[in-house]
Amino acid sequence: MPVSTKLDTAIAELRDLIAFDTTSRETNLPLIDHVEARLLALGAVCERIPNEDGTKANLHARFGPAVDGGVVLSGHTDVVPVDGQPWTSDPWVLTDKGDGRLYGRGTCDMKGFSACILALAPMIASAALKKPIHIALSFDEEVGCLGAPALIDRIMEGPVKPSMVVVGEPTDMKVVTAHKGLFSMVVTVRGREAHSSLVKDGACAITHAVPLMQYLVDEAARMEAAAPDDSPFSPAHGTLTIGEIKGGTALNILALDCEFGTLMRPCPWDDPHAIAAGLRERAAEIEAEMRKSAPEASIKVRVRSDVPAFAPETEGAAERLARQLTGDNSTRVVSYGTEAGQFQAAGLSVVVCGPGSISQAHQPDEFVAIDQLDQCCVFLEKMVRVLEG
Repeated sequence: MPVSTKLDTAIAELRDLIAFDTTSRETNLPLIDHVEARLLALGAVCERIPNEDGTKANLHARFGPAVDGGVVLSGHTDVVPVDGQPWTSDPWVLTDKGDGRLYGRGTCDMKGFSACILALAPMIASAALKKPIHIALSFDEEVGCLGAPALIDRIMEGPVKPSMVVVGEPTDMKVVTAHKGLFSMVVTVRGREAHSSLVKDGACAITHAVPLMQYLVDEAARMEAAAPDDSPFSPAHGTLTIGEIKGGTALNILALDCEFGTLMRPCPWDDPHAIAAGLRERAAEIEAEMRKSAPEASIKVRVRSDVPAFAPETEGAAERLARQLTGDNSTRVVSYGTEAGQFQAAGLSVVVCGPGSISQAHQPDEFVAIDQLDQCCVFLEKMVRVLEG
């Protein structure tokens, strides 16, 4: 197997990136400052796309000619919390225990990919590229891919439009051509408190939330039944779960409030927006019934995250390139979500391929195998040569 001359540099870059606590609840600006400075020094064209309050930012950088086409290397900067996890090393210090693995929060998901990009950046900057290489780093992927839409819009509205995207989420450097989406909602029911013996004097928020939850349970069964026989996913169907519920004061008081959260992982053939529309229609009916005894009653349905599924492409350019670079010709899909569906919805050809195993993502003592970083560096080196064409 080839060994990259950039591996040691990638490890050094990863050490720097891991030291930034970019848990989604924190700012990612120090990391963005660091990466932007590295890329600007090499001559990249860089632009930040901040969130509304300026506490976080996406980063878009470009090397190569100002012509359409080329490849976006996409990653996210945020990581999940380490709170309460039994780490045996400092999660914010890259740790080599001599077992061929590098430990730290984000080593796998997904600062390892970004470190490899930074290691290859000098080569990319000096290459005689025929088509550009874009680098897209987003914020808040771990809480619903919230940063990517503005980043993608800015890239597609810009003067240089790419044609392909490699999302470097952990796939063991294997080619992934489809995944499920992520669609979550929060339902808030406000009723009126009353003594439980006087049901006509109030409106129990929990009681009226139950048929809304039953609607979702029924939709989950429908999603399961809709899965085609040749579905490549595991489980074969889209899923819908109710993961949170809170409300009520006491058994003998009609509940004033009830709130519950639901999460869908739709397959490419599922329509989460239709389910949401059906939920809102049912909510309107129940709200009207509640207002007969409690005119102030209300039901609100809020979409928290909307990440489209990533569908297989027919003769996809990104898939073809990734297979050329990796030699992987197997068919592989995953059930977790990434920003791939968002890029695909913008009209770009997309593939998911990056270092590390998803089984390590979000875990205590998260690690990436050094060999995976090596394979990623080789992958990127080959890509540069292809784009020199």
